[in-house]
Amino acid sequence: MPDGYHYAAGEPLNTTADVLDLIAEAWGHHVTWVAVPIERLPGDFFKLSTGVAGEITQKFANYRIGLAIVGDTDHHAATGNAVRAWMIEANRGEQLWFVRDEAELAARLSARG
Repeated sequence: MPDGYHYAAGEPLNTTADVLDLIAEAWGHHVTWVAVPIERLPGDFFKLSTGVAGEITQKFANYRIGLAIVGDTDHHAATGNAVRAWMIEANRGEQLWFVRDEAELAARLSARG
């Protein structure tokens, strides 16, 4: 695979320290992407007005590590136009992706190389 990734199963990412610990773990694995199961995200991640999603994604961007949210996001996309538009735009970029499973992530990463 052209870009390695780390599948980050584990406890919920409830604090900034949790996110930074995950980034440090990824750094130690020498990967350029981290795949986070949707279940690990804080409950208000998809409530854009809280700023939680921005804070988490910015941390990954600062360390130049891509973040892939893995799982079914249909329910969240259906909650509003802003969330859906954000997810669509993110998937066009190179920093944050929303993918259904690891196979989709692997395919996207392979297509880049």
